[in-house]
Amino acid sequence: MKRILPLLMVIIALALALLGARAGSTQDTQDKYTLKVPGGLAFSEFKGYEDWQAVGSSLTAASNVIRLIVANPVMIDAYKEGVPGNGKPFPDGSKIAKVVWTPKKLTNPPFSASTPDTVPGDLTEVELIEKDSKRFSDTHGWGYAVFDYDASSGRFTPATSASKSPQGHDAKCGAACHELAASKDYIFTAYPKR
Repeated sequence: MKRILPLLMVIIALALALLGARAGSTQDTQDKYTLKVPGGLAFSEFKGYEDWQAVGSSLTAASNVIRLIVANPVMIDAYKEGVPGNGKPFPDGSKIAKVVWTPKKLTNPPFSASTPDTVPGDLTEVELIEKDSKRFSDTHGWGYAVFDYDASSGRFTPATSASKSPQGHDAKCGAACHELAASKDYIFTAYPKR
């Protein structure tokens, strides 16, 4: 019995250590849909954006990023009806997500250094925009959020004034920038003719 008790204690200690390690690794997995910009948009309001229809892409040389702009069905339908070119605003419930990567040059075969393709590299952030005239009445009906992504940790965080795309801490963070597109209901990206 004297031999069994220490062995049993070692086995229990090992089991607890393994359970603790397993629980720790589970806690490290982030659910991005629990994040929210203080006083503003929650990532959960955009659940499924990964499957939304593409509106367009942009290569922004000044900030060295590639963006894929996707929109939910409400916004796609409005685009197809001619908004904003027809003088109508986007309806409430319109949502856009901009998925942002650093550019990456493909130089492996069949490409070469002299003729590389540029493709998305590391994900850096996701920018979100939602139309809700009542909720965001002081920003022309639009709410904004930016979530930075750290590729090394695999985690998102709400953007701050120190981010690559500096942001305030509420749903108004993109309003000043989007004033430039006031004539297009504050949306820069036009829906391409297909």
